[in-house]
Amino acid sequence: MANEIEVAILFADVVGSTKLYEQLGDVRARDMVGTCVELMRSATDHHNGTVIKTMGDEIMATFPSADDALDAGAQMQREISHHPGLKVNDHAVAIRIGCNFGPVVMEARDIFGSAVHTANRMTSQAKAGQIITTATMIEHLSNEWRASVRQIDVATLKGRSAEFALFEVLWQPDESTSMVATISAGDSDKPQKLRLRYQGQEVLVEDGREIITIGRAEDNDLVIKGNLISRLHARIELSRNKFMLIDQSTNGTFVAVKDGEDTFVRRDSMQMRGEGMIGLGKVPDENSSQVIRYSFED
Repeated sequence: MANEIEVAILFADVVGSTKLYEQLGDVRARDMVGTCVELMRSATDHHNGTVIKTMGDEIMATFPSADDALDAGAQMQREISHHPGLKVNDHAVAIRIGCNFGPVVMEARDIFGSAVHTANRMTSQAKAGQIITTATMIEHLSNEWRASVRQIDVATLKGRSAEFALFEVLWQPDESTSMVATISAGDSDKPQKLRLRYQGQEVLVEDGREIITIGRAEDNDLVIKGNLISRLHARIELSRNKFMLIDQSTNGTFVAVKDGEDTFVRRDSMQMRGEGMIGLGKVPDENSSQVIRYSFED
């Protein structure tokens, strides 16, 4: 008989497992994937979870609380990223994780429902080493875990008409502590200021204002309209005395450094240097009205 309950749902899978089989052969790759699945299963058991099923290189699990799910997900990421037997050409095998919280129908040792599909879609949005979750999941987290979550994008999920906010869980301690950079008053290596200019708008990234957002949504610090520009396209953060551009968009961000090389980032990050121009979704053009100019100041 079907039974509906509210749970946290977690999907985790091995990134690039097909390539592993091509590189290592069937036997070694199967052993590596099997090790990952066992570590996922062990972390689930350790944090009060239930593995509903495994599907090749993927598991689906439920947990009684959102905190339990993230505790398990963080353990999975830590143990797999540091496992000495999960290295390929000096690179660690990686997993990606998606989570959600909501009602599910339990029947014949399986679960069904919209919340399950959303959790699965979160996994498809995650990159290697990431845990991606939903606003609904965050509502059920403790304050400690909420402090380690940040919004990275807004996306339309397959089969859904409404947009979903995507949140990254910073499962590594050094990640969460660097979300807002803290610089002591006596620090001799005090960072510069980064000034951004766009059509009369100006924003400064500096000590005291360490994070700014750029995109077409009106709540961004730098609002830029355009068909190629995402609602939340990119962030610039001052972290550990470095200015980092983090792209969160569909079409990527181009950075053209004066007297230097051009760089393209998509769902990735880069350190800002020198002086130059930023283009959202396309290469910045000196004569374009949509170019963002940046420069450092003492």
